[in-house]
Amino acid sequence: MSNCDPAHFSEDERAKEILRDCDYSIKINKELARSGKAPRQIRVYADGAFDLFHEGHANVLRQAKNCFPNVYLIVGVCSDATLNKMKGPTVMNDDERYNVVKHCRYVDEVLRDAPWEHNDAFIMDHKIDFFAHDDIPYISEGTEDIYGHLKKRDMFVATQRTEGVSTSDIITRMVRNYDVYARRNLARGYTSKELNISYHQQLLFKLQNIIESRQDFFRF
Repeated sequence: MSNCDPAHFSEDERAKEILRDCDYSIKINKELARSGKAPRQIRVYADGAFDLFHEGHANVLRQAKNCFPNVYLIVGVCSDATLNKMKGPTVMNDDERYNVVKHCRYVDEVLRDAPWEHNDAFIMDHKIDFFAHDDIPYISEGTEDIYGHLKKRDMFVATQRTEGVSTSDIITRMVRNYDVYARRNLARGYTSKELNISYHQQLLFKLQNIIESRQDFFRF
């Protein structure tokens, strides 16, 4: 039988063992990485929020995993505290986001509570050869692109976004069709308190569900 285990968290003993065994004194540039002749695995790091994990996220991680032959892909996932400060509230909490990334087939290791920016100490601690992210400048306080210093050092690999899908798009779709989803979940047993709607709205939605369930009777 085939066996495909989920990725390790960085603090797991197996991930620590792989890190210890990596001879980081062997420096790998892009030419050597692309040649397929690198004497060790190439450690590529990709990071993000990965909220409402979707095909766009998976596609980015696929690109990162396949940017060179023999890649060991480390994926950093930011915590709720970091994202609430830098971007705003998430839909999924950090444990949910850590675990969904852990079960993506392209990922070898997940770094929980990943930093927003990356200094030399972070690079050395995780023995990172290259960072993978889309090439759009990522503005943060005090810098026009948090990946800019990595691009200058030729440690950056550009990935492509998947057009037409993003976490913001999904949230927008949910908000636009809120009544439909609220009515569906009421029919499935959720309470007005859980859906954050008034008792009056609950009665209205239930009435709409009853009318729709009996609409055949009103056809002529």
